[in-house]
Amino acid sequence: MSDLIPFAKLPPRFVPGDLLYRNPLASPSDVEAFVAEGQPTLEFPGTGMRLSNAMDPAKGQAANYLFWCPEVFPADIQVTWTFRPLQDPGLAMFWIAAAGRNGEDLFDPSLAPRAGQYRQYHSGDINAYHLSYFRRKNPDERYFRTCNLRKSHGFHLVCQGGDPIGNPEDVTEPYRMKVVKCGPRIALSIHDLPIFAWYDDGETFGPRLGGGRIGFRQMAPLVADYADLEVRAVRQAGA
Repeated sequence: MSDLIPFAKLPPRFVPGDLLYRNPLASPSDVEAFVAEGQPTLEFPGTGMRLSNAMDPAKGQAANYLFWCPEVFPADIQVTWTFRPLQDPGLAMFWIAAAGRNGEDLFDPSLAPRAGQYRQYHSGDINAYHLSYFRRKNPDERYFRTCNLRKSHGFHLVCQGGDPIGNPEDVTEPYRMKVVKCGPRIALSIHDLPIFAWYDDGETFGPRLGGGRIGFRQMAPLVADYADLEVRAVRQAGA
Protein backbone atom coordinates (compact mmCIF):
# COMPACT_ATOMS: atom_id res chain seq x y z
CA MET A 1 0.00 0.00 0.00
CA SER A 2 1.52 3.29 -1.08
CA ASP A 3 0.11 5.22 1.88
CA LEU A 4 1.84 3.16 4.56
CA ILE A 5 4.62 5.14 6.24
CA PRO A 6 7.85 3.31 7.13
CA PHE A 7 8.31 3.00 10.88
CA ALA A 8 11.90 4.27 10.69
CA LYS A 9 10.69 7.71 9.58
CA LEU A 10 8.69 8.28 12.75
CA PRO A 11 9.91 9.76 16.04
CA PRO A 12 11.23 7.24 18.57
CA ARG A 13 9.10 8.09 21.59
CA PHE A 14 6.52 10.24 23.29
CA VAL A 15 6.47 11.72 26.77
CA PRO A 16 3.35 11.25 28.92
CA GLY A 17 2.18 14.15 31.05
CA ASP A 18 -0.73 14.97 33.34
CA LEU A 19 -3.21 12.27 34.27
CA LEU A 20 -6.56 13.01 32.62
CA TYR A 21 -8.56 9.92 33.55
CA ARG A 22 -8.11 6.68 35.45
CA ASN A 23 -10.54 3.78 35.85
CA PRO A 24 -9.73 0.32 37.23
CA LEU A 25 -12.71 -1.20 35.39
CA ALA A 26 -13.12 -3.42 38.43
CA SER A 27 -16.80 -3.11 39.35
CA PRO A 28 -20.19 -2.14 37.90
CA SER A 29 -19.93 1.30 39.52
CA ASP A 30 -16.72 1.97 37.57
CA VAL A 31 -18.57 1.80 34.26
CA GLU A 32 -22.07 2.97 35.16
CA ALA A 33 -21.58 6.08 33.02
CA PHE A 34 -20.18 4.17 30.02
CA VAL A 35 -22.40 4.00 26.94
CA ALA A 36 -23.12 0.65 25.28
CA GLU A 37 -24.12 0.51 21.61
CA GLY A 38 -25.27 -3.01 20.89
CA GLN A 39 -25.73 -5.58 23.62
CA PRO A 40 -22.60 -6.52 25.59
CA THR A 41 -22.66 -8.70 28.68
CA LEU A 42 -20.54 -7.29 31.52
CA GLU A 43 -19.09 -9.31 34.37
CA PHE A 44 -16.57 -8.40 37.07
CA PRO A 45 -14.87 -11.62 38.23
CA GLY A 46 -12.01 -9.89 40.07
CA THR A 47 -9.74 -9.64 37.03
CA GLY A 48 -11.31 -6.48 35.61
CA MET A 49 -14.24 -5.95 33.27
CA ARG A 50 -15.17 -9.06 31.30
CA LEU A 51 -16.95 -8.38 28.02
CA SER A 52 -18.89 -10.91 26.00
CA ASN A 53 -21.84 -10.75 23.63
CA ALA A 54 -25.42 -10.93 24.84
CA MET A 55 -26.81 -11.80 21.40
CA ASP A 56 -26.37 -14.99 19.41
CA PRO A 57 -23.23 -14.75 17.21
CA ALA A 58 -25.31 -16.22 14.39
CA LYS A 59 -26.92 -12.78 14.08
CA GLY A 60 -23.65 -11.52 12.58
CA GLN A 61 -22.94 -7.80 12.90
CA ALA A 62 -26.04 -7.36 15.05
CA ALA A 63 -24.31 -9.37 17.80
CA ASN A 64 -21.35 -6.98 18.00
CA TYR A 65 -21.11 -3.88 20.15
CA LEU A 66 -19.13 -0.81 21.18
CA PHE A 67 -18.60 0.32 24.77
CA TRP A 68 -17.74 4.02 25.06
CA CYS A 69 -15.94 5.80 27.88
CA PRO A 70 -18.09 8.78 28.98
CA GLU A 71 -15.28 11.37 28.84
CA VAL A 72 -14.28 13.67 25.99
CA PHE A 73 -10.50 13.89 25.60
CA PRO A 74 -8.18 16.41 23.93
CA ALA A 75 -6.30 15.70 20.73
CA ASP A 76 -2.95 14.60 22.20
CA ILE A 77 -3.33 11.66 24.57
CA GLN A 78 -1.74 8.40 25.67
CA VAL A 79 -4.21 5.62 26.52
CA THR A 80 -3.17 2.48 28.39
CA TRP A 81 -5.11 -0.54 29.61
CA THR A 82 -4.68 -4.29 30.04
CA PHE A 83 -6.30 -6.86 27.79
CA ARG A 84 -6.60 -10.61 28.17
CA PRO A 85 -8.45 -12.74 25.60
CA LEU A 86 -10.27 -15.65 27.21
CA GLN A 87 -12.23 -17.18 24.34
CA ASP A 88 -12.01 -16.78 20.60
CA PRO A 89 -12.85 -16.48 17.72
CA GLY A 90 -13.68 -12.82 17.57
CA LEU A 91 -12.07 -9.42 17.25
CA ALA A 92 -11.12 -6.61 19.64
CA MET A 93 -10.81 -2.98 18.61
CA PHE A 94 -10.01 0.37 20.20
CA TRP A 95 -11.54 3.65 18.99
CA ILE A 96 -10.03 7.08 19.56
CA ALA A 97 -10.86 10.69 18.58
CA ALA A 98 -14.45 9.67 17.87
CA ALA A 99 -16.82 12.55 17.12
CA GLY A 100 -19.44 13.63 14.60
CA ARG A 101 -18.21 14.40 11.11
CA ASN A 102 -19.18 18.06 11.52
CA GLY A 103 -17.66 18.41 14.96
CA GLU A 104 -20.67 17.22 16.94
CA ASP A 105 -20.26 15.31 20.16
CA LEU A 106 -20.36 11.57 19.54
CA PHE A 107 -23.69 11.33 21.36
CA ASP A 108 -25.33 14.36 19.78
CA PRO A 109 -28.98 13.41 19.12
CA SER A 110 -28.72 14.73 15.57
CA LEU A 111 -26.43 11.81 14.64
CA ALA A 112 -27.91 8.60 13.29
CA PRO A 113 -28.54 5.87 15.90
CA ARG A 114 -25.82 3.22 16.25
CA ALA A 115 -26.23 -0.33 17.52
CA GLY A 116 -22.83 -2.00 17.11
CA GLN A 117 -22.90 -2.80 13.40
CA TYR A 118 -19.54 -1.91 11.92
CA ARG A 119 -20.77 0.06 8.90
CA GLN A 120 -22.55 2.51 11.22
CA TYR A 121 -19.12 3.49 12.55
CA HIS A 122 -16.75 3.41 9.60
CA SER A 123 -19.14 4.76 6.97
CA GLY A 124 -21.78 6.56 9.01
CA ASP A 125 -21.78 10.12 10.28
CA ILE A 126 -18.83 9.94 12.69
CA ASN A 127 -15.07 10.26 12.35
CA ALA A 128 -12.53 8.20 14.32
CA TYR A 129 -9.29 6.30 14.22
CA HIS A 130 -9.83 2.63 15.04
CA LEU A 131 -7.28 -0.03 15.83
CA SER A 132 -8.01 -3.76 15.59
CA TYR A 133 -5.40 -5.46 17.74
CA PHE A 134 -6.81 -8.96 18.27
CA ARG A 135 -8.14 -10.38 15.01
CA ARG A 136 -9.26 -14.03 15.19
CA LYS A 137 -12.66 -13.87 13.49
CA ASN A 138 -11.91 -15.31 10.05
CA PRO A 139 -9.49 -18.05 8.91
CA ASP A 140 -7.24 -15.58 7.08
CA GLU A 141 -6.96 -13.43 10.22
CA ARG A 142 -5.91 -16.47 12.24
CA TYR A 143 -3.39 -17.62 9.64
CA PHE A 144 -1.60 -14.26 9.23
CA ARG A 145 -2.15 -12.17 12.32
CA THR A 146 -1.87 -8.39 12.09
CA CYS A 147 -2.91 -5.32 14.04
CA ASN A 148 -4.62 -2.79 11.77
CA LEU A 149 -5.22 0.95 11.95
CA ARG A 150 -8.06 2.50 9.97
CA LYS A 151 -9.25 6.08 9.61
CA SER A 152 -12.91 6.94 9.19
CA HIS A 153 -15.16 8.32 7.81
CA GLY A 154 -14.46 5.67 5.22
CA PHE A 155 -12.84 2.28 5.56
CA HIS A 156 -9.25 3.44 5.04
CA LEU A 157 -6.60 0.92 6.11
CA VAL A 158 -3.60 3.15 6.79
CA CYS A 159 -1.12 1.06 8.79
CA GLN A 160 -0.42 -2.51 9.89
CA GLY A 161 1.92 -4.37 12.22
CA GLY A 162 2.44 -7.89 13.48
CA ASP A 163 0.15 -9.17 16.24
CA PRO A 164 2.10 -10.56 19.24
CA ILE A 165 -0.95 -11.58 21.30
CA GLY A 166 -1.20 -15.31 21.92
CA ASN A 167 -4.21 -17.54 21.54
CA PRO A 168 -6.40 -17.57 24.67
CA GLU A 169 -5.24 -21.02 25.76
CA ASP A 170 -1.63 -19.81 25.74
CA VAL A 171 -2.15 -16.47 27.52
CA THR A 172 -1.01 -16.54 31.16
CA GLU A 173 -1.34 -12.83 32.05
CA PRO A 174 -2.91 -9.67 30.60
CA TYR A 175 -1.20 -7.69 27.87
CA ARG A 176 -0.26 -4.06 28.50
CA MET A 177 -1.77 -2.02 25.68
CA LYS A 178 -0.73 1.53 24.79
CA VAL A 179 -2.12 3.83 22.11
CA VAL A 180 -0.60 7.27 21.56
CA LYS A 181 -2.21 10.00 19.48
CA CYS A 182 0.09 13.00 19.34
CA GLY A 183 -0.04 15.66 16.64
CA PRO A 184 -0.12 13.87 13.30
CA ARG A 185 1.08 10.55 14.70
CA ILE A 186 -0.72 7.50 16.06
CA ALA A 187 1.20 4.59 17.55
CA LEU A 188 0.37 1.22 19.12
CA SER A 189 2.59 -0.81 21.42
CA ILE A 190 1.89 -4.03 23.32
CA HIS A 191 4.05 -4.92 26.34
CA ASP A 192 6.21 -1.92 25.25
CA LEU A 193 6.87 -3.61 21.90
CA PRO A 194 6.25 -1.10 19.07
CA ILE A 195 3.63 -2.57 16.73
CA PHE A 196 3.00 0.26 14.29
CA ALA A 197 3.04 4.04 13.96
CA TRP A 198 1.42 6.21 11.34
CA TYR A 199 1.81 9.80 10.19
CA ASP A 200 -1.50 11.39 9.19
CA ASP A 201 -0.68 13.98 6.53
CA GLY A 202 -4.13 15.54 6.92
CA GLU A 203 -4.82 15.31 3.20
CA THR A 204 -4.87 11.73 1.93
CA PHE A 205 -7.96 10.68 3.88
CA GLY A 206 -9.23 14.05 4.97
CA PRO A 207 -8.18 16.40 7.79
CA ARG A 208 -6.46 15.08 10.89
CA LEU A 209 -8.82 14.24 13.71
CA GLY A 210 -8.62 16.15 16.97
CA GLY A 211 -10.16 15.40 20.33
CA GLY A 212 -13.08 13.10 20.99
CA ARG A 213 -14.13 9.94 22.76
CA ILE A 214 -12.54 6.52 23.19
CA GLY A 215 -14.21 3.13 23.24
CA PHE A 216 -13.80 -0.64 23.12
CA ARG A 217 -15.41 -2.81 20.46
CA GLN A 218 -15.75 -6.58 20.34
CA MET A 219 -17.01 -8.93 17.66
CA ALA A 220 -18.89 -11.98 18.88
CA PRO A 221 -18.16 -14.50 20.29
CA LEU A 222 -14.95 -13.10 21.79
CA VAL A 223 -14.71 -13.06 25.59
CA ALA A 224 -12.00 -10.82 27.08
CA ASP A 225 -10.96 -9.01 30.25
CA TYR A 226 -10.06 -5.31 30.43
CA ALA A 227 -8.56 -3.43 33.39
CA ASP A 228 -6.60 -0.36 34.51
CA LEU A 229 -7.70 2.15 31.90
CA GLU A 230 -5.62 5.33 32.07
CA VAL A 231 -5.46 8.42 29.88
CA ARG A 232 -2.67 10.99 30.06
CA ALA A 233 -1.74 14.08 28.14
CA VAL A 234 1.24 13.43 25.87
CA ARG A 235 3.84 15.30 23.87
CA GLN A 236 6.50 14.32 21.39
CA ALA A 237 9.94 13.82 22.92
CA GLY A 238 12.03 16.96 22.48
CA ALA A 239 9.00 19.19 21.90
